[in-house]
Amino acid sequence: MKVLVATKNPGKIEGAKQAFEKYFDNVQIEGISASSNVGNQPINQEILLGAKNRVKNLKEYAINNNIEADFYVSSEAGITDLLGEWIDINAVVIEDTKGFQSVGTSQGFPIPDKYIKEIKETELGKVMDKIFSGKELGKGKGGISFLTKDEISRIDLTRNAFIMALTKHINGETWR
Repeated sequence: MKVLVATKNPGKIEGAKQAFEKYFDNVQIEGISASSNVGNQPINQEILLGAKNRVKNLKEYAINNNIEADFYVSSEAGITDLLGEWIDINAVVIEDTKGFQSVGTSQGFPIPDKYIKEIKETELGKVMDKIFSGKELGKGKGGISFLTKDEISRIDLTRNAFIMALTKHINGETWR
């Protein structure tokens, strides 16, 4: 089974790989950079829109380059206050070869209000790098690994979001 992931980010690719390997055999993952067509710091509805745009752009790339896949997937992180507090979440989109699409999200972590303005002007990863004197906390294990003292990584958040989206694919018509 071939899965194309709309990113070159190793943490997101590994999260997708771990999720698909829980339910499918012989999973081959390939990361291909695809644009989200939203800003560097997605906010609220832009999070899911960015993930959907990445899948659309990934599919176009695959068609134009004669790359076949069983699934086209993406993950987009962003900040939202739709629940009344600022949190960072990952939204994922999974689309199969028949065009059936499902979405899922990760658990979210709180963002202190004092950083929101700066995050909106730049992006969460850059602000976290500045605050914690880190280097590219948004890559690999991610800033969440730092915040949770290595209890949860970006890979964990991404894997769990993919598992949530996979519920519509692994349960057939029962959960569609």
